[in-house]
Amino acid sequence: MILSRLCNMASPAKVVLLACGSFNPITNMHLRMFEVARDHLHKTGRFHVIGGIISPVNDGYAKKGLLSCKHRVAMSRLAAESSTWLTVDPWESEQDTWLETAKVLRHHQAVLDARYISDSVNGNRSKRPELQSSVSHITSIAKRTRRSRSIQQQQQNLDLIESNSNFTTTDDGYFSQINSPEYERPVQLMLLCGADMLESFAVPGLWKEEDIDEIVGKFGIVVINRAGSDPRKFIYDSDALTRLENHIEIVTEWIPNEISSTRVRRALKRRNSVKYLIPDPVIDYIHLHKLYLQEEEKQ
Repeated sequence: MILSRLCNMASPAKVVLLACGSFNPITNMHLRMFEVARDHLHKTGRFHVIGGIISPVNDGYAKKGLLSCKHRVAMSRLAAESSTWLTVDPWESEQDTWLETAKVLRHHQAVLDARYISDSVNGNRSKRPELQSSVSHITSIAKRTRRSRSIQQQQQNLDLIESNSNFTTTDDGYFSQINSPEYERPVQLMLLCGADMLESFAVPGLWKEEDIDEIVGKFGIVVINRAGSDPRKFIYDSDALTRLENHIEIVTEWIPNEISSTRVRRALKRRNSVKYLIPDPVIDYIHLHKLYLQEEEKQ
């Protein structure tokens, strides 16, 4: 598998962490997950985290009390302003409907791949330059000014790859190598999640078996352990996850952090203080727009 080959390389594999979720609202716990995951991956010596993406879910998820993505994306962006390496990507929230996690991962991996291929077209393939820590820079550089006919064609392909996560080989063959089993990605996307998501893989009918294989086997996941959970036992009890356990990184957060968006919403509804539970700019935004005063109403 791609991830296995990357991990076996002499130098650490470059990784971008992706967290999908409601972020309703985003809390300090969500931000903390990224920090804990990055520390763990660096300590293994096998990974080098160069960026993190926060991807708020589409409104089509239709969860009770889910605010419009307009508000959730805005709050997430305010929260991420305190970080030098996290970015908020609204792509998932802007789609026509809710998307499976596997499709979201494919899209963001395609954007990362596009950066590499863009450099290849410009004669820099052998150098495999370092990606900037800001993932937003990856997208912007893929849209740089076109200087020739070949670059114009490449731009069209990049537009295609960003708008269609299920892209295939284009006529000029620039992207054929991405679908090749021998293609080694310069940057690997990994899903960041809590132990509850890992446990949800066992809920009948909730996940497609092929999606679990792709999410875990192709991309890899970083699981933040929570109090009272035993993800290693859950992996052992699952034949599918046991087969893919080399693609699962279990991270223990030794500083208890039980902040939940549900409890924050409840506190806001009751006019209780949520200071130090969510970033101050997010609190200001919530008060400005009078959010979560009636949780059952979709704003």
